[in-house]
Amino acid sequence: MTSSDAVALDPRAIEAFAARVGTSVVGDAATGRARVAVGCAKFNGGVTARLLEGALAGLAAHGVDPATVSVAWVPGAFELPVAALRWARSGAFDALIALGAVIRGETAHFDFVAGQCAAGLQRVMLDTGVPVAFGVLTTDTIEQALARSAPGAGNKGYEAALTALEMANLLGRLAVPAGQG
Repeated sequence: MTSSDAVALDPRAIEAFAARVGTSVVGDAATGRARVAVGCAKFNGGVTARLLEGALAGLAAHGVDPATVSVAWVPGAFELPVAALRWARSGAFDALIALGAVIRGETAHFDFVAGQCAAGLQRVMLDTGVPVAFGVLTTDTIEQALARSAPGAGNKGYEAALTALEMANLLGRLAVPAGQG
């Protein structure tokens, strides 16, 4: 059991809460019509290529037509937010996926890159309303990065793809505030 298993949401809880409120909205990854853009960092590319394989597998497993997926290779994780912002502003995509690998080293580089990448991607989401799935690994070791990008269950690129689809689906179901639609 992992720590995330210990605190996972029981699927029955959503139904139980829905019975106690007026409206309960849940997104899911079951969509075949999503237009998705994936930004993939070239830095630590042996890891990010595995994340991209996982993301593409996740999109395909949920019916996304590969022709509606765009991929851009950016130099590193620090550059992911600007590519995401350009895509989000274009109006051409329902969701974005940011893939990178920031591995702690002997300098403070990790702290600056990981934090600013996360903050920049969050800003893109909040400023544009387009969901950005955070598939950027922030690990202490190369071994941890390889484990989180391994093919199969647990690939964080696959998980990011599902997050992107779920958020696009959820946002499509949420009411838009008056004057903002």
